[in-house]
Amino acid sequence: MDPSRSAVVLGSTGAVGTNVVRALLDHPVWERVTLLERRPRPSMDLKDPRVERHVVDVCDPGAYERFLPGHGAAFCTLGLGEPSKFSREEFRRVDLECVAAFAAACRRQGVTHFSLLTAVGANPRSPVYYARIKGEVEDRVKALGFPRVSFFRPSLLVTPQNRYGVTQGVALAVLPRIDWLFVGPLARFRSIRVSDLGRAMVRHAERPGAGTEVLEWREFQRVLRGTGA
Repeated sequence: MDPSRSAVVLGSTGAVGTNVVRALLDHPVWERVTLLERRPRPSMDLKDPRVERHVVDVCDPGAYERFLPGHGAAFCTLGLGEPSKFSREEFRRVDLECVAAFAAACRRQGVTHFSLLTAVGANPRSPVYYARIKGEVEDRVKALGFPRVSFFRPSLLVTPQNRYGVTQGVALAVLPRIDWLFVGPLARFRSIRVSDLGRAMVRHAERPGAGTEVLEWREFQRVLRGTGA
């Protein structure tokens, strides 16, 4: 089995992670798909013989590192879905420490391409705590020296359902309608459907690349159209 066509996914039960898994299974080039989950997935997603599922403590590499050898690609979409409902300490623990620990375990076990979901505006020096943590985790992953690392920085994620209450409901109703206002450098703030983002992450991994790659809205669209990096 070709390791470059074997993928491991952390965060596969979230909105983006679910769509990453769907995109992987839609493409026959992926020969093995390993899911590391906090909770079981719906059984409908487990009928494909390429899928291996492991329910683990996603913040403890000792609970899952033995499942990593033999994978060339890793997708990490782990994160707290609604950070405002958690303390800063918990947000940092999950979105930074747990993600960085997964990346380090992947590097130790021979993963060559690490794809990470972060956020638009990620910057370790940002005055905005959320963006600062996302920038810090990018720096931690980059420092591991993967042959190829891809950072996906979406703005608003458009989900089929309102998952988190009034604030998200307003955002989902309003912001996609004004995407056209975000032109030029502001295009990076346009919304994207989670199904499109999942497909973009997988399609990008199927293409050649090396070094550190940062993808925002324009790059997502190019990948989905198959027109460029």
